[in-house]
Amino acid sequence: MKKDLETLIEEALENIRDDREIAKELLNDTANLIANKPDDSRYLGPVAAKHIETLQRSNEQLVKLISIRQKESTKSVSLSEDDKSEIFDIINSTPTGSPN
Repeated sequence: MKKDLETLIEEALENIRDDREIAKELLNDTANLIANKPDDSRYLGPVAAKHIETLQRSNEQLVKLISIRQKESTKSVSLSEDDKSEIFDIINSTPTGSPN
């Protein structure tokens, strides 16, 4: 399952990057059209807004993927029984009230 999740995350990241690149190119083209023909801005404005929405959605998707990866990495952090025993021994061997 973990391998499948990793594969899906990588595929999603690739799709997000592709979508962002296309949206940026289309937004730049739309901005250039508006700059050259300001009278057409009332028609092209909504088109530009849609491209910006696409970029915003891809940002939200990136944040969700980062959250998934952070949850995944925090689950794997734990102390072994040997680590716990060693810490316990260190705590017990330190005299009370004395500095480290």
